[in-house]
Amino acid sequence: MNPDNIRIVLVNTSHPGNIGGVARAMKNMGLERLVLVAPKDYPSEQANWRAVSAIDVLKSAVVVPTLDEAIQDCQFVVGTSARERRIPWPLLDARSCAERIASASSSEQVAVLFGREDRGLTNDELKVCNLHLNIPTAEAYSSLNLAMAVQIVAYELKMQSAATDSPTDAQEQWDTPFASMENMERFYVHLEETLTDIEFLDPTAPRQLMSRLRRLYSRVRLDEMELNILRGILTETQKWVQRGQDQESDGPYT
Repeated sequence: MNPDNIRIVLVNTSHPGNIGGVARAMKNMGLERLVLVAPKDYPSEQANWRAVSAIDVLKSAVVVPTLDEAIQDCQFVVGTSARERRIPWPLLDARSCAERIASASSSEQVAVLFGREDRGLTNDELKVCNLHLNIPTAEAYSSLNLAMAVQIVAYELKMQSAATDSPTDAQEQWDTPFASMENMERFYVHLEETLTDIEFLDPTAPRQLMSRLRRLYSRVRLDEMELNILRGILTETQKWVQRGQDQESDGPYT
C-alpha cells in the first residue's frame, strides 16, 4: 500500500468543522492528501480549530470547483454510499474495500469520495466510481458524522498498511497502466455518440443504457491499451456510418 497515492475527496462539504475533523482523522492514520470539491465555507477558523495538530493536512489541501478535476488523473475511484441504487453497483464494506484500495494504491492513483453531510453523493457522482463503499450501522440510528466515516475508512486502510505493503501478483504482471477517470469520461462520451450514430441508443429515451454500460466498464476496469482499442473500434464504426450516409445522400445513380 502507498498512502501517497490515496486521496480523500470531500464533495460540497457544508460545515467547515467537519473538514477539520476529517483532516485530524486522516493524520491519525497516516493519510495526508485531502481534496475539497466546492466546499461551502472554507478556509475557516473553525476548520483549523477542529483539525488540532493536523493543520498541515489542511494547508496542503487542494480545493477544486468540480469532482471531475478532483479525480481526473485517478485510475481507481471509490464512492461512499448509504443507500441502495436503482441499478446495483459493486458494493463492499469498509474492510473489504480497504483491501482493494490498498492493493490499487501500490501502482495507481486512488480517490475515496465522501459526499454532502445531508444527502451524500448524487447518483451521477456515484456513476464515476469503480466501487461503492458502505459502512454498516444499526438500523435504529444509521447516521454517521463525516469525520467518523472518514476515520473508519482510514483506520481500515491503516490496518491494511500494517498487514502488507507488497502488490498482488496480478498487479506485478500487468503490462499497462489502468485508464484514468479523465480518459474514461472521454470514452463514455465517444461511446454514447457512436451508439446514437448506429441508432442503438435513442437520445430521447436513453433509459438506463449508459448507466449500465458505465457499471460494466467500471467493474472490468480497462487499461490504457484496452481503452485505445475500444476508442479505435468506435472511430471506425463512426466512419462506416458516415460512409453509408454519404452514399444515401449521393443517390443510386452517381
